[in-house]
Amino acid sequence: MTTRSHADRAIRRTVLALGTAGLTVIATGAVLDAMWLLGIGVWGVIAAMLLELVYRP
Repeated sequence: MTTRSHADRAIRRTVLALGTAGLTVIATGAVLDAMWLLGIGVWGVIAAMLLELVYRP
């Protein structure tokens, strides 16, 4: 088993935070029927996925 460095854990934490925040904003936008909230949430999830793809250890 390999140990992860501090930077890897920080990136993982950031990806999880972005994804969770994005999904929360998407759900809020769907409940309130606010397209701008849906858009912000989708961009948050996209940013999380891109970050995961670029910094995958």
